[in-house]
Amino acid sequence: MGIETEYGITCAARRGTRPPLDAEESAQRLFAPVLAMHRSTNTFLENGSRLYLDVGAHPEYATAECDNIDDLLAHDRAGELIFARLAKGANEKLQDDGVPGAIHLLKNNVDSEGHSFGCHENYMVHRRPDYRQRIARLIPFFVTRQIVAGAGSLHRGEDGQVRYEFSQRSHQMWEAISSASTRSRPMINTRDEPHADAELYRRMHVIVGDSNIAQATTGLKVAATEALLTLVEEGAILPDLELADPMHAIRITGADLSGRANLELASGGLTDPISVQQRMYEAAMNHLDRKGYLAELDPTRRYLLELWERAIDAVERRDPSTIATEIDWAAKLALLTRYRERTGAKLCDARVARLDLAYHDITAGGLRDRMEESGLLRRVITPERANAAITAPPQTTRAALRGRFLAAARRARRDVAVDWSTLRLMEANGNSTVVLNDPLATENPEVEALIEEITA
Repeated sequence: MGIETEYGITCAARRGTRPPLDAEESAQRLFAPVLAMHRSTNTFLENGSRLYLDVGAHPEYATAECDNIDDLLAHDRAGELIFARLAKGANEKLQDDGVPGAIHLLKNNVDSEGHSFGCHENYMVHRRPDYRQRIARLIPFFVTRQIVAGAGSLHRGEDGQVRYEFSQRSHQMWEAISSASTRSRPMINTRDEPHADAELYRRMHVIVGDSNIAQATTGLKVAATEALLTLVEEGAILPDLELADPMHAIRITGADLSGRANLELASGGLTDPISVQQRMYEAAMNHLDRKGYLAELDPTRRYLLELWERAIDAVERRDPSTIATEIDWAAKLALLTRYRERTGAKLCDARVARLDLAYHDITAGGLRDRMEESGLLRRVITPERANAAITAPPQTTRAALRGRFLAAARRARRDVAVDWSTLRLMEANGNSTVVLNDPLATENPEVEALIEEITA
Protein backbone atom coordinates (compact mmCIF):
# COMPACT_ATOMS: atom_id res chain seq x y z
CA MET A 1 0.00 0.00 0.00
CA GLY A 2 1.06 3.61 -0.45
CA ILE A 3 -0.27 7.18 -0.43
CA GLU A 4 0.29 9.96 -2.96
CA THR A 5 -0.38 13.49 -1.71
CA GLU A 6 -0.59 16.66 -3.78
CA TYR A 7 -0.09 19.87 -1.80
CA GLY A 8 -1.51 23.30 -2.36
CA ILE A 9 1.10 26.05 -2.45
CA THR A 10 0.84 29.79 -1.93
CA CYS A 11 3.13 32.68 -1.13
CA ALA A 12 1.42 34.91 1.43
CA ALA A 13 2.48 38.53 1.61
CA ARG A 14 3.98 39.54 4.95
CA ARG A 15 2.27 42.93 4.92
CA GLY A 16 -1.22 41.98 3.79
CA THR A 17 -0.75 43.01 0.15
CA ARG A 18 -1.04 40.84 -2.95
CA PRO A 19 1.05 37.63 -2.96
CA PRO A 20 4.55 38.49 -4.21
CA LEU A 21 4.86 35.14 -6.04
CA ASP A 22 2.28 33.07 -7.88
CA ALA A 23 1.96 29.30 -7.39
CA GLU A 24 4.31 28.48 -10.26
CA GLU A 25 7.05 30.80 -8.97
CA SER A 26 6.57 29.53 -5.42
CA ALA A 27 6.90 25.92 -6.55
CA GLN A 28 10.08 26.69 -8.47
CA ARG A 29 11.54 28.33 -5.36
CA LEU A 30 10.50 25.34 -3.25
CA PHE A 31 12.08 22.82 -5.62
CA ALA A 32 15.29 24.76 -6.30
CA PRO A 33 17.38 22.56 -3.92
CA VAL A 34 15.80 19.40 -5.38
CA LEU A 35 16.68 20.52 -8.90
CA ALA A 36 20.23 21.41 -7.84
CA MET A 37 20.82 18.03 -6.17
CA HIS A 38 18.96 15.70 -8.53
CA ARG A 39 18.94 17.72 -11.78
CA SER A 40 15.20 17.20 -11.95
CA THR A 41 12.01 18.15 -10.12
CA ASN A 42 10.97 14.49 -10.33
CA THR A 43 13.12 12.19 -8.23
CA PHE A 44 13.19 9.16 -5.98
CA LEU A 45 14.67 9.61 -2.51
CA GLU A 46 16.76 7.29 -0.38
CA ASN A 47 13.75 6.53 1.81
CA GLY A 48 12.16 4.89 -1.24
CA SER A 49 9.65 7.66 -1.91
CA ARG A 50 9.02 9.78 -4.99
CA LEU A 51 9.13 13.58 -4.73
CA TYR A 52 8.00 15.63 -7.69
CA LEU A 53 6.32 18.73 -9.03
CA ASP A 54 3.01 17.71 -10.54
CA VAL A 55 0.96 19.41 -13.24
CA GLY A 56 -0.48 22.72 -12.06
CA ALA A 57 2.43 23.59 -9.74
CA HIS A 58 1.38 21.06 -7.11
CA PRO A 59 4.24 19.61 -5.03
CA GLU A 60 3.59 15.89 -4.64
CA TYR A 61 4.99 13.15 -2.45
CA ALA A 62 4.36 9.44 -2.98
CA THR A 63 5.32 7.23 -0.06
CA ALA A 64 7.42 4.14 -0.55
CA GLU A 65 5.58 0.82 -0.71
CA CYS A 66 4.55 -0.26 2.79
CA ASP A 67 3.09 -3.52 4.07
CA ASN A 68 2.04 -2.23 7.48
CA ILE A 69 0.19 0.86 8.63
CA ASP A 70 2.84 2.06 11.08
CA ASP A 71 5.35 2.37 8.23
CA LEU A 72 2.74 4.02 6.02
CA LEU A 73 1.93 6.66 8.64
CA ALA A 74 5.62 7.29 9.30
CA HIS A 75 6.37 7.75 5.61
CA ASP A 76 3.30 9.89 5.00
CA ARG A 77 4.45 12.20 7.81
CA ALA A 78 8.03 12.07 6.47
CA GLY A 79 6.72 13.60 3.25
CA GLU A 80 5.23 16.47 5.22
CA LEU A 81 8.50 16.99 7.08
CA ILE A 82 10.54 16.96 3.87
CA PHE A 83 8.32 19.60 2.30
CA ALA A 84 8.30 21.65 5.51
CA ARG A 85 12.11 21.73 5.42
CA LEU A 86 12.10 22.75 1.77
CA ALA A 87 9.63 25.54 2.57
CA LYS A 88 11.77 26.74 5.47
CA GLY A 89 14.82 26.95 3.20
CA ALA A 90 12.85 28.67 0.45
CA ASN A 91 11.47 31.25 2.89
CA GLU A 92 14.93 32.02 4.24
CA LYS A 93 16.06 32.61 0.65
CA LEU A 94 13.04 34.84 0.00
CA GLN A 95 13.97 36.91 3.03
CA ASP A 96 17.58 37.19 1.84
CA ASP A 97 16.32 38.29 -1.58
CA GLY A 98 14.04 40.91 -0.06
CA VAL A 99 10.82 39.23 -1.22
CA PRO A 100 8.09 40.23 1.28
CA GLY A 101 6.33 36.90 1.48
CA ALA A 102 6.37 33.37 2.88
CA ILE A 103 5.60 30.09 1.14
CA HIS A 104 2.94 27.91 2.73
CA LEU A 105 2.12 24.30 1.84
CA LEU A 106 -1.42 23.11 2.43
CA LYS A 107 -2.35 19.47 2.88
CA ASN A 108 -5.94 19.96 1.78
CA ASN A 109 -7.90 19.31 -1.41
CA VAL A 110 -9.37 22.50 -2.80
CA ASP A 111 -8.16 26.08 -3.14
CA SER A 112 -10.06 29.35 -2.85
CA GLU A 113 -10.93 29.25 -6.56
CA GLY A 114 -12.35 25.73 -6.42
CA HIS A 115 -9.39 23.95 -8.02
CA SER A 116 -8.99 20.44 -6.65
CA PHE A 117 -5.90 18.38 -5.86
CA GLY A 118 -5.85 14.94 -4.43
CA CYS A 119 -4.70 12.34 -1.98
CA HIS A 120 -4.59 8.96 -3.71
CA GLU A 121 -4.40 5.61 -1.96
CA ASN A 122 -2.84 2.57 -3.64
CA TYR A 123 -3.55 -1.02 -2.70
CA MET A 124 -1.98 -4.09 -4.33
CA VAL A 125 -4.60 -6.69 -5.21
CA HIS A 126 -4.53 -9.97 -7.13
CA ARG A 127 -5.34 -9.83 -10.82
CA ARG A 128 -8.73 -11.38 -11.51
CA PRO A 129 -11.02 -11.32 -14.55
CA ASP A 130 -13.88 -10.04 -12.37
CA TYR A 131 -11.78 -7.25 -10.79
CA ARG A 132 -14.17 -4.45 -11.78
CA GLN A 133 -17.22 -6.31 -10.49
CA ARG A 134 -15.50 -6.99 -7.16
CA ILE A 135 -14.39 -3.41 -6.54
CA ALA A 136 -17.79 -2.03 -7.62
CA ARG A 137 -19.18 -3.46 -4.36
CA LEU A 138 -16.84 -1.05 -2.51
CA ILE A 139 -18.40 2.10 -3.99
CA PRO A 140 -21.04 2.54 -1.23
CA PHE A 141 -18.22 2.26 1.32
CA PHE A 142 -16.16 4.95 -0.43
CA VAL A 143 -19.20 7.23 -0.88
CA THR A 144 -19.88 7.15 2.87
CA ARG A 145 -16.35 6.72 4.27
CA GLN A 146 -16.16 10.51 4.61
CA ILE A 147 -18.32 10.37 7.76
CA VAL A 148 -15.44 8.62 9.54
CA ALA A 149 -12.42 9.86 7.55
CA GLY A 150 -13.31 13.24 6.03
CA ALA A 151 -11.04 16.22 6.62
CA GLY A 152 -13.91 18.68 7.11
CA SER A 153 -14.81 21.44 4.68
CA LEU A 154 -16.15 24.98 4.65
CA HIS A 155 -18.30 24.69 1.55
CA ARG A 156 -20.02 27.65 -0.08
CA GLY A 157 -23.21 26.43 -1.70
CA GLU A 158 -25.02 27.77 -4.74
CA ASP A 159 -27.09 29.93 -2.40
CA GLY A 160 -23.91 31.65 -1.20
CA GLN A 161 -24.17 30.20 2.31
CA VAL A 162 -21.09 28.62 3.91
CA ARG A 163 -21.73 25.28 5.60
CA TYR A 164 -19.46 22.85 7.39
CA GLU A 165 -19.34 19.46 5.66
CA PHE A 166 -17.58 16.15 6.20
CA SER A 167 -15.35 16.21 3.13
CA GLN A 168 -13.47 18.57 0.83
CA ARG A 169 -13.44 15.91 -1.88
CA SER A 170 -17.13 15.06 -2.09
CA HIS A 171 -17.89 17.86 -4.55
CA GLN A 172 -14.93 16.96 -6.79
CA MET A 173 -15.96 13.42 -7.84
CA TRP A 174 -17.66 12.83 -11.18
CA GLU A 175 -17.67 9.05 -11.70
CA ALA A 176 -17.64 5.94 -9.58
CA ILE A 177 -15.14 3.83 -11.55
CA SER A 178 -13.14 4.92 -14.60
CA SER A 179 -9.71 4.68 -16.21
CA ALA A 180 -9.42 8.49 -16.27
CA SER A 181 -8.04 10.41 -13.30
CA THR A 182 -8.26 14.11 -14.09
CA ARG A 183 -10.88 14.48 -16.81
CA SER A 184 -13.70 12.61 -15.05
CA ARG A 185 -12.10 12.15 -11.59
CA PRO A 186 -13.54 8.80 -10.47
CA MET A 187 -13.60 7.40 -6.96
CA ILE A 188 -11.61 4.37 -8.11
CA ASN A 189 -9.24 4.69 -11.04
CA THR A 190 -8.88 1.50 -13.11
CA ARG A 191 -5.93 2.50 -15.29
CA ASP A 192 -3.87 -0.69 -15.38
CA GLU A 193 -0.46 0.31 -14.01
CA PRO A 194 0.39 -2.33 -11.39
CA HIS A 195 4.08 -1.37 -10.85
CA ALA A 196 4.50 -5.09 -10.20
CA ASP A 197 4.16 -8.42 -12.01
CA ALA A 198 1.25 -7.64 -14.32
CA GLU A 199 0.25 -11.30 -14.58
CA LEU A 200 -0.28 -11.53 -10.83
CA TYR A 201 -1.26 -8.10 -9.55
CA ARG A 202 -3.24 -4.95 -10.10
CA ARG A 203 -3.06 -1.68 -8.23
CA MET A 204 -6.34 -0.37 -6.88
CA HIS A 205 -5.99 3.40 -7.16
CA VAL A 206 -8.44 5.19 -4.84
CA ILE A 207 -8.94 8.89 -5.59
CA VAL A 208 -11.97 9.71 -3.46
CA GLY A 209 -10.25 10.32 -0.11
CA ASP A 210 -9.41 13.60 1.59
CA SER A 211 -5.88 14.60 2.55
CA ASN A 212 -5.75 14.05 6.29
CA ILE A 213 -3.81 15.88 8.99
CA ALA A 214 -4.67 13.58 11.91
CA GLN A 215 -2.59 10.41 11.80
CA ALA A 216 -5.48 8.41 13.24
CA THR A 217 -7.76 9.46 10.38
CA THR A 218 -5.22 8.49 7.74
CA GLY A 219 -4.77 5.18 9.51
CA LEU A 220 -8.50 4.54 9.83
CA LYS A 221 -9.26 5.10 6.15
CA VAL A 222 -6.46 2.72 5.14
CA ALA A 223 -7.20 0.08 7.80
CA ALA A 224 -10.92 -0.01 6.97
CA THR A 225 -10.23 -0.22 3.23
CA GLU A 226 -7.60 -2.91 3.76
CA ALA A 227 -10.00 -4.96 5.90
CA LEU A 228 -12.71 -4.85 3.23
CA LEU A 229 -10.19 -5.69 0.51
CA THR A 230 -9.17 -8.76 2.49
CA LEU A 231 -12.80 -9.85 2.40
CA VAL A 232 -13.14 -9.15 -1.33
CA GLU A 233 -9.80 -10.78 -2.21
CA GLU A 234 -10.81 -13.98 -0.43
CA GLY A 235 -14.06 -14.29 -2.34
CA ALA A 236 -16.47 -13.22 0.39
CA ILE A 237 -19.45 -11.13 -0.64
CA LEU A 238 -19.91 -7.58 0.59
CA PRO A 239 -23.41 -6.37 1.48
CA ASP A 240 -25.41 -5.46 -1.63
CA LEU A 241 -25.78 -1.72 -1.12
CA GLU A 242 -25.41 -0.56 -4.73
CA LEU A 243 -26.44 3.09 -4.94
CA ALA A 244 -28.77 4.42 -7.61
CA ASP A 245 -26.66 7.58 -8.07
CA PRO A 246 -23.26 7.51 -6.33
CA MET A 247 -22.42 11.09 -7.37
CA HIS A 248 -25.57 12.50 -5.82
CA ALA A 249 -25.09 10.25 -2.81
CA ILE A 250 -21.54 11.41 -2.10
CA ARG A 251 -22.60 15.06 -2.18
CA ILE A 252 -25.61 14.74 0.10
CA THR A 253 -23.60 12.52 2.45
CA GLY A 254 -21.00 15.26 2.82
CA ALA A 255 -23.58 17.96 3.43
CA ASP A 256 -25.51 16.21 6.22
CA LEU A 257 -23.54 15.95 9.48
CA SER A 258 -26.29 13.79 10.99
CA GLY A 259 -25.10 10.89 8.86
CA ARG A 260 -28.71 10.15 7.98
CA ALA A 261 -28.99 11.54 4.45
CA ASN A 262 -31.40 9.45 2.36
CA LEU A 263 -29.41 7.42 -0.16
CA GLU A 264 -31.37 5.69 -2.91
CA LEU A 265 -30.46 2.07 -3.57
CA ALA A 266 -30.30 0.71 -7.11
CA SER A 267 -32.58 -2.13 -6.00
CA GLY A 268 -35.16 0.31 -4.65
CA GLY A 269 -35.58 1.61 -1.13
CA LEU A 270 -33.37 3.85 0.95
CA THR A 271 -30.36 3.59 3.20
CA ASP A 272 -28.13 6.18 4.89
CA PRO A 273 -24.37 6.71 5.42
CA ILE A 274 -24.35 5.43 9.01
CA SER A 275 -26.12 2.23 8.00
CA VAL A 276 -23.73 1.66 5.09
CA GLN A 277 -20.69 2.09 7.31
CA GLN A 278 -22.18 -0.15 10.00
CA ARG A 279 -22.91 -2.90 7.47
CA MET A 280 -19.40 -2.64 6.00
CA TYR A 281 -17.77 -2.64 9.43
CA GLU A 282 -19.74 -5.71 10.52
CA ALA A 283 -18.92 -7.56 7.28
CA ALA A 284 -15.21 -6.83 7.64
CA MET A 285 -15.00 -7.76 11.31
CA ASN A 286 -17.06 -10.93 10.90
CA HIS A 287 -14.76 -12.06 8.09
CA LEU A 288 -11.58 -11.27 10.02
CA ASP A 289 -12.96 -13.11 13.04
CA ARG A 290 -14.13 -16.12 11.04
CA LYS A 291 -10.71 -16.47 9.40
CA GLY A 292 -8.84 -16.08 12.68
CA TYR A 293 -7.18 -12.84 11.57
CA LEU A 294 -8.47 -10.72 14.45
CA ALA A 295 -6.24 -12.51 16.93
CA GLU A 296 -3.22 -11.78 14.72
CA LEU A 297 -3.81 -8.05 14.26
CA ASP A 298 -0.95 -5.76 15.27
CA PRO A 299 -1.80 -3.13 17.92
CA THR A 300 -2.13 -0.28 15.40
CA ARG A 301 -4.56 -2.11 13.12
CA ARG A 302 -6.55 -3.25 16.16
CA TYR A 303 -6.80 0.34 17.45
CA LEU A 304 -7.81 1.71 14.04
CA LEU A 305 -10.56 -0.84 13.47
CA GLU A 306 -11.87 -0.06 16.96
CA LEU A 307 -11.75 3.64 16.02
CA TRP A 308 -13.79 2.88 12.89
CA GLU A 309 -16.58 1.56 15.12
CA ARG A 310 -16.30 4.48 17.57
CA ALA A 311 -16.38 7.02 14.74
CA ILE A 312 -19.57 5.53 13.31
CA ASP A 313 -21.08 5.56 16.79
CA ALA A 314 -20.07 9.21 17.34
CA VAL A 315 -21.84 10.28 14.15
CA GLU A 316 -24.91 8.24 15.06
CA ARG A 317 -25.08 9.85 18.52
CA ARG A 318 -24.24 13.28 17.04
CA ASP A 319 -21.42 13.62 19.54
CA PRO A 320 -18.17 14.37 17.65
CA SER A 321 -16.45 15.33 20.91
CA THR A 322 -15.66 11.65 21.52
CA ILE A 323 -13.48 11.50 18.38
CA ALA A 324 -12.30 15.12 18.28
CA THR A 325 -8.63 14.24 18.87
CA GLU A 326 -8.59 11.49 16.25
CA ILE A 327 -10.88 12.27 13.31
CA ASP A 328 -10.08 15.31 11.18
CA TRP A 329 -13.55 16.63 10.50
CA ALA A 330 -14.39 16.47 14.22
CA ALA A 331 -11.05 17.96 15.31
CA LYS A 332 -11.37 20.88 12.91
CA LEU A 333 -15.03 21.43 13.78
CA ALA A 334 -14.07 21.67 17.46
CA LEU A 335 -11.26 24.11 16.61
CA LEU A 336 -13.53 26.36 14.54
CA THR A 337 -16.35 26.16 17.10
CA ARG A 338 -14.07 27.27 19.95
CA TYR A 339 -12.85 30.20 17.86
CA ARG A 340 -16.36 31.24 16.84
CA GLU A 341 -17.62 31.06 20.43
CA ARG A 342 -14.73 33.26 21.54
CA THR A 343 -15.01 35.84 18.74
CA GLY A 344 -18.61 35.67 17.56
CA ALA A 345 -17.40 35.04 14.01
CA LYS A 346 -19.73 33.37 11.51
CA LEU A 347 -18.69 30.44 9.30
CA CYS A 348 -18.43 32.82 6.34
CA ASP A 349 -15.96 35.08 8.21
CA ALA A 350 -12.55 35.37 6.52
CA ARG A 351 -10.88 34.73 9.89
CA VAL A 352 -12.58 31.33 10.10
CA ALA A 353 -11.40 30.53 6.57
CA ARG A 354 -7.83 31.44 7.57
CA LEU A 355 -8.06 29.19 10.64
CA ASP A 356 -9.32 26.39 8.41
CA LEU A 357 -6.24 26.80 6.19
CA ALA A 358 -3.93 26.94 9.21
CA TYR A 359 -5.21 23.50 10.23
CA HIS A 360 -3.93 22.14 6.91
CA ASP A 361 -0.69 24.17 6.77
CA ILE A 362 2.30 21.83 7.20
CA THR A 363 4.86 24.65 7.32
CA ALA A 364 5.96 26.59 10.40
CA GLY A 365 2.76 28.65 10.44
CA GLY A 366 0.48 25.61 10.70
CA LEU A 367 -1.37 24.30 13.74
CA ARG A 368 -0.69 20.56 13.51
CA ASP A 369 2.45 20.38 15.66
CA ARG A 370 0.95 22.56 18.38
CA MET A 371 -2.27 20.56 18.40
CA GLU A 372 -0.36 17.29 18.70
CA GLU A 373 1.89 18.61 21.46
CA SER A 374 -1.11 19.88 23.44
CA GLY A 375 -3.09 16.66 23.00
CA LEU A 376 -5.71 18.16 20.68
CA LEU A 377 -4.59 15.68 18.01
CA ARG A 378 -3.55 12.15 18.88
CA ARG A 379 -0.26 10.81 17.56
CA VAL A 380 -0.25 7.23 16.32
CA ILE A 381 3.45 7.09 15.51
CA THR A 382 6.20 8.96 17.35
CA PRO A 383 8.01 12.01 15.97
CA GLU A 384 11.22 9.97 16.18
CA ARG A 385 9.81 7.31 13.86
CA ALA A 386 8.59 9.92 11.40
CA ASN A 387 11.97 11.66 11.39
CA ALA A 388 13.74 8.34 10.81
CA ALA A 389 11.50 7.74 7.77
CA ILE A 390 12.89 10.87 6.10
CA THR A 391 16.02 8.92 5.20
CA ALA A 392 15.27 5.24 5.92
CA PRO A 393 12.98 3.19 3.65
CA PRO A 394 10.56 0.54 4.90
CA GLN A 395 12.55 -2.65 5.48
CA THR A 396 9.82 -5.14 4.54
CA THR A 397 9.22 -4.14 0.89
CA ARG A 398 11.32 -3.59 -2.23
CA ALA A 399 11.67 0.05 -1.13
CA ALA A 400 14.56 -1.21 1.02
CA LEU A 401 16.41 -2.31 -2.14
CA ARG A 402 15.62 0.95 -3.93
CA GLY A 403 16.82 2.98 -0.96
CA ARG A 404 20.10 1.08 -0.62
CA PHE A 405 20.74 1.38 -4.35
CA LEU A 406 20.13 5.13 -4.36
CA ALA A 407 22.21 5.69 -1.24
CA ALA A 408 25.16 3.81 -2.75
CA ALA A 409 24.86 5.64 -6.07
CA ARG A 410 24.75 9.09 -4.51
CA ARG A 411 27.69 8.37 -2.21
CA ALA A 412 29.71 7.23 -5.23
CA ARG A 413 28.27 10.01 -7.44
CA ARG A 414 27.15 7.52 -10.06
CA ASP A 415 24.36 8.25 -12.53
CA VAL A 416 21.31 6.08 -12.03
CA ALA A 417 17.69 6.00 -13.14
CA VAL A 418 14.96 4.64 -10.90
CA ASP A 419 11.23 4.06 -11.01
CA TRP A 420 8.89 1.96 -8.90
CA SER A 421 9.96 -1.36 -10.39
CA THR A 422 13.29 -0.65 -12.10
CA LEU A 423 16.83 0.18 -10.99
CA ARG A 424 19.25 1.26 -13.71
CA LEU A 425 22.96 2.04 -13.46
CA MET A 426 23.98 4.34 -16.29
CA GLU A 427 27.31 3.32 -17.87
CA ALA A 428 29.31 4.74 -20.75
CA ASN A 429 29.33 1.31 -22.38
CA GLY A 430 25.66 0.54 -21.73
CA ASN A 431 23.18 0.41 -18.88
CA SER A 432 22.80 -2.26 -16.21
CA THR A 433 19.15 -2.77 -15.30
CA VAL A 434 17.34 -4.78 -12.64
CA VAL A 435 13.57 -5.20 -12.69
CA LEU A 436 11.85 -5.61 -9.31
CA ASN A 437 8.42 -7.03 -10.04
CA ASP A 438 7.76 -8.28 -6.51
CA PRO A 439 6.86 -5.35 -4.22
CA LEU A 440 7.44 -7.55 -1.16
CA ALA A 441 10.97 -8.66 -2.11
CA THR A 442 13.64 -7.35 0.26
CA GLU A 443 16.57 -9.33 -1.15
CA ASN A 444 17.80 -9.58 -4.73
CA PRO A 445 21.25 -10.83 -5.84
CA GLU A 446 21.14 -8.69 -8.99
CA VAL A 447 20.66 -5.56 -6.89
CA GLU A 448 23.52 -6.63 -4.62
CA ALA A 449 25.71 -7.03 -7.70
CA LEU A 450 24.78 -3.54 -8.90
CA ILE A 451 25.60 -2.05 -5.50
CA GLU A 452 28.94 -3.87 -5.46
CA GLU A 453 29.66 -2.48 -8.92
CA ILE A 454 28.83 1.02 -7.71
CA THR A 455 31.02 0.80 -4.62
CA ALA A 456 33.96 -1.01 -6.23
